[in-house]
Amino acid sequence: MSRPWALPLRRNRRAGADGRSPPRRGGQNPWQALKRRFHSGELGSVPVVLGLLVVWIIFESLNSNFLSPRNLSSLSVDIVGIGMISTGVVFVLLLGEIDLSVGSVSGLAAAAFAVLNINQGVPEGLALLLAVLGGTLIGAVQGFFFAKVGVPAFVVTLAGLLGWYGLMLYILGASGTINIDDKGLVAQLTGFYFTNVAAAYGLAVLGTAGYFLASYLDVRRRRAAGVPARPLGEITLRTGVLAAVSLAAAAVLNQFQGLPLALLVFLVFLVGLDHVLRRTRYGRMIFALGGSVEAARRTGLNVALVQISVFMISGTMAAIGGLFLASRVTSATQTSGSGNLLMDAIAAAVIGGTSMFGGRGRTWSALLGVLVIQSIASGVALMGIQTAVQFMITGGVLLVAVVIDSLSRRAQRAHGRV
Repeated sequence: MSRPWALPLRRNRRAGADGRSPPRRGGQNPWQALKRRFHSGELGSVPVVLGLLVVWIIFESLNSNFLSPRNLSSLSVDIVGIGMISTGVVFVLLLGEIDLSVGSVSGLAAAAFAVLNINQGVPEGLALLLAVLGGTLIGAVQGFFFAKVGVPAFVVTLAGLLGWYGLMLYILGASGTINIDDKGLVAQLTGFYFTNVAAAYGLAVLGTAGYFLASYLDVRRRRAAGVPARPLGEITLRTGVLAAVSLAAAAVLNQFQGLPLALLVFLVFLVGLDHVLRRTRYGRMIFALGGSVEAARRTGLNVALVQISVFMISGTMAAIGGLFLASRVTSATQTSGSGNLLMDAIAAAVIGGTSMFGGRGRTWSALLGVLVIQSIASGVALMGIQTAVQFMITGGVLLVAVVIDSLSRRAQRAHGRV
């Protein structure tokens, strides 16, 4: 009798829950482990972190206001809308597919909320819920045509990009713009700050402690099962770096208005969805499909159901991201979900380290990638440089990220890891 979870579990033992080969056990110190990972093509998030540091150093040298508490606080809120959308894109990319409709879905969700709440008088909480569920339904429809009918995801979501954008224009009506209540729930998503300094520092300490505890328990579980695990020295080093970065970020945020609610919500989503991907059977199924659809099907996996669910997640996250973007400008307009939003969302996922070939990536890729993209946008705005320059820089960064991904896969293939 076939077991639907057999392949994901075997893949997890061989390649880790995130699709990458786990570090070897033994006497390696953290630096030896990092050196081995580099030579075997397991670069992880190192390139994008280094790239982000380079971007920050360059713009700070050109304008001393770039790393000011005010600008960094604004940046921490600006990344949330696109970051939410990009997180959903990560799930689709893990399948080796693409969702081109996320920008239009985000705009439609914002428009639907504004029409329901402002024009129809629907309570704000209910309108918000219906807007998010609308994104979920759209993802289910697109996933059905992809998984059941066999229409390529590129074509299905391209049609969605056009169709859902048209529907957004239709429901907005002749005015084209609907202002939302600047004191309401949605407006407060990006307008509320926890001004008590204990909030930001508490989050930093709690997040660091949670990371160490989860990593330590994972090591114990892997060793008890006879599966390779990271050395404790490497985990300690990672925890130390995370603690330093988190506390520094908390200190900067507290110098302006405190911890933004938007950033807190974004981090909660990232942690929750990361747990789903790396700690649940469902997450292992997604990685298994990204590795080989046919092999997953032969083990008894319900391939269509998993594929449809992934597009539902993408649609849901696009809708949530659209509401955060609407919150930032306190309105839904005809330009919602248009412009370079789609490209930024996809680029953020790829730049952050999610492979376009499927089977490798994490939700944290969205955070790192969107930080790079929005940092470039913020620096360009501070410098008064033309937007065209921003597109060129972002395009170059995206190309570098894809090249690194390709070279990483080649190195892993040479080591027999792909």
